[in-house]
Amino acid sequence: MLAAVLKDFNNLVLEEVETPKPGAREVLVRIKSCGFCATDYKAIKGIRRNVTFPLIPGHEPAGVIAEVGPGVKHFHVGDEVICQPSGYCGVCEQCRMGNTHYCEHAYTTGGDGPDDVRPGAFAEYMVTGEECLFQKPANLSFDAAALTEPLSGAWKGVIQKSELQVGEDVVIIGTGGIGLLCLMVAKAAGAGRLIAIDASEFARNNALACGATHVIDAKSANVKEQVYGILPKGPDLVIEAAGPVAAVKLMVDLRRRGTRWNVFGITTHETFELDGGYTHFLEGRMDASFGTTPLAMLHSIQLMERGLVDPTRIISHRFPLTEIHKAVETMGMPGRNKVMIQP
Repeated sequence: MLAAVLKDFNNLVLEEVETPKPGAREVLVRIKSCGFCATDYKAIKGIRRNVTFPLIPGHEPAGVIAEVGPGVKHFHVGDEVICQPSGYCGVCEQCRMGNTHYCEHAYTTGGDGPDDVRPGAFAEYMVTGEECLFQKPANLSFDAAALTEPLSGAWKGVIQKSELQVGEDVVIIGTGGIGLLCLMVAKAAGAGRLIAIDASEFARNNALACGATHVIDAKSANVKEQVYGILPKGPDLVIEAAGPVAAVKLMVDLRRRGTRWNVFGITTHETFELDGGYTHFLEGRMDASFGTTPLAMLHSIQLMERGLVDPTRIISHRFPLTEIHKAVETMGMPGRNKVMIQP
């Protein structure tokens, strides 16, 4: 099969490799679409260093089952499926508590996090465990289905962790792909005023198209004033979906009494300060969210199947696998949003 193999940082090679065979309780999936995540790009460019070579990246796929291994009970050849990247054992303490993304025996296909990283979906075929599969609803395109995992992360952060309530005012800092998905989830959940903050005019326009009631240029000198001009009582919930530590510092600055805030986008080991007494008397709540779970995946599929969220609205570019290097180049350009690979 054809695959994009990362041999070293900045050395992604398109080559023919042996098509994998599914083992016990595993399936072989013919990849139809796969999202290009920023973490894939960071691995390719050497920005993220926790990579073992060789690696086939790509952890947001959907496709068709081509072969099933021994012991597979619930899926069959020809089924159209959505693949969760994080595999789990189901029997450790964390799994039995519902925290499958904390699994003591976790693996990932094409992503990062666990020590056990398996070949991903920037390839014509990928092997994964039966526990990672979900049936693709007939009314979803493969592109939409491939975005289940990032959408599930948005649901998990906004709804499960930060417990957004109908009518609450929300500020989202950073409206790239994941920020827009958080925005659309918040909109579908009945957010009141929904403010998007981003330094990019392109990103702010996307936010308006996806349901933001207001947008603010992050480069403005008076961002907090603008937010409180729109929300005189301050935000109920602030979600940082940008990544830079400056976005986290802005989130901290926007709090009022009772504000909930979610450290969602920053994944690098940087520090920010909190005034202990001020934080104590604000009586707010900090949450964070990473990865996904079967529960979050199911809710994400429901949002799409029932027409409440259309994640394909964030797609800006599509490339065949043979043009993976053009896709990598596009990932580093301004004015792009979600990039999809279609083997």
